[in-house]
Amino acid sequence: MDRRFNITAGDELFETYLQELIEWNKKFNLTAVSDPDEIRVRHFEDSLSVLQAIDLRDQSVLDVGAGAGFPGIPLKILRPEIKLTLIEATRKKVEFLKHLIEILKLDKVEAIWGRAEVLNRNPKYKGKFEVVVSRAVAKLPQLVKYCLPFLRPNGIFIAMKQEDAGAEIKASEAVIKKLKGKLKRILKIKVGEVFRSLIVIEKA
Repeated sequence: MDRRFNITAGDELFETYLQELIEWNKKFNLTAVSDPDEIRVRHFEDSLSVLQAIDLRDQSVLDVGAGAGFPGIPLKILRPEIKLTLIEATRKKVEFLKHLIEILKLDKVEAIWGRAEVLNRNPKYKGKFEVVVSRAVAKLPQLVKYCLPFLRPNGIFIAMKQEDAGAEIKASEAVIKKLKGKLKRILKIKVGEVFRSLIVIEKA
């Protein structure tokens, strides 16, 4: 993993995460990636690439469509001071997330079973987060509809997309404006041998 993120202190937690993911994946379809080295790059390093777009400290962070915990849990391991909420629509994945939170002894983390398009209208979650992240959930126009309502004013949404996201960004312009968002920047990064885009949108 990328030592720029100073993950040495978290290595033991990442290895526990890795082993739990592999074991649970034998019973439930948590990820199509099963090779440990691939998991480290395609899931852990990829998740931590968010830190190239935003300096996480003690913000309230929401991971929409968290799946097996990416990118939220790796970010929490490396930045334990953040307050993390994970939303996932598949019950078995939420069970895994709750198990992971317990076994890794992570505090200030909540895993919620539910759909973003329902929860983003709930007063408990609507407009409550400083940072929202999402990875491999939906096309950007739909993802903006899911995620921007969760943000506080001046909050930041980071969409993790493939390298060539130009068409999705173009298709999202109207909905971003309608939801009082502003495209701040597009950060091109390399994870392993793959390039991707981090699309950064700020809520007015």
